Amino acid sequence: MTTASAALLMIAASPDSSACTGISLKAQDGSRVVARTVEWAATPMQCGYAVVPRGHVQQSYTPSGENGLKYKAVYGYVGIYTEYEPFVVEGVNEAGLSAGLFFFPGYGDYKAYNAKRNDLTLCDMQFVSWVLSQFSSIDQMKDALADLDLVTLDHRIGAVHWRITEPGGRMVVLEVVGGVPQFYENKLGVITNAPGFQWHMTNLNNYVNLMPGSAPNNTIAPGITLQPLGHGSGMLGLPGDYTSPSRFVRATFFQTTAPVWPDGFSTVVQAFHILNNFDIPIGSQHLQKDIPKGLPSATQFTAATDLKAMKLYYRTAWNSNIRCIDLMDIDFKKVKFQSHPLDDVQQQPVTMVRVRKRGFGFLGFPGLFFGCA
Repeated sequence: MTTASAALLMIAASPDSSACTGISLKAQDGSRVVARTVEWAATPMQCGYAVVPRGHVQQSYTPSGENGLKYKAVYGYVGIYTEYEPFVVEGVNEAGLSAGLFFFPGYGDYKAYNAKRNDLTLCDMQFVSWVLSQFSSIDQMKDALADLDLVTLDHRIGAVHWRITEPGGRMVVLEVVGGVPQFYENKLGVITNAPGFQWHMTNLNNYVNLMPGSAPNNTIAPGITLQPLGHGSGMLGLPGDYTSPSRFVRATFFQTTAPVWPDGFSTVVQAFHILNNFDIPIGSQHLQKDIPKGLPSATQFTAATDLKAMKLYYRTAWNSNIRCIDLMDIDFKKVKFQSHPLDDVQQQPVTMVRVRKRGFGFLGFPGLFFGCA
């Protein structure tokens, strides 16, 4: 059994344990930010990032081995992978093109594998790597994909779908249904999992009543006026569970009501705050007896990319500190291929606040002065 097959079989063992939520935001200065979570509730995943230089050669796996499409990187890129380096699920290339993989179980299906077309066969789990290494635009990718067979390595895994975003903000969702690639212009910028993207967009009409702020008073009978019981009552009815349809609705309303910040960095911070709402507690995914050891959250990492500044940010279930990879600091012509774990140590760092005793406290009264050193 190959390493790739072993990694995929681990995923296949728990097909209902994955859930991902993606959003996009725009800043006042024109910066575009795409952000997403990656959930896997079955076991702690071995996640890392790969730095891929121009000229790096990759070959796709097929159901019969590492004998599929071979391609050389036209563009360097940085990608976050799960379990296995070629299986990049989120990344951005030096041209500013971003791509991400999201699970799509039960609704997508690919072409039947044809061993006679191995040289034109691309594994679905390597689609993101192929896109980032080859293209600077969505249309280039669409034209090239028309000549390829997109396949799965193991039908037990279920299908995936993808979000591809240009630095100018154009975003498409790619779903393969009945073996045929379907592209949807995603002007909203939200993506989750199954059902299909068009279904999610139609489902938003069920929440036409939602609005930011507080709902107005409502006099329902003489002398009887209903009043909001607290702030945010305009969002009463927003679904709070972790199913894909509910996360799509929640992400839509949190994204569309978010303030527009002046620059990319402020917008990245805003994206992480929004995605805090999609950090799935591990206990919600399992009975107590089945909770996997060493996994503090089903949301194993959260990432955000500033497509203008060319910076990829991430945090993990073990370390909520935000870290950043600056693509502008990487010479993709000279850098060597390399990969590193997202966390060197899977442990949350804590900054201790020192409390120092002073002669006088606040407003001149004796007491303690609280400060950081």
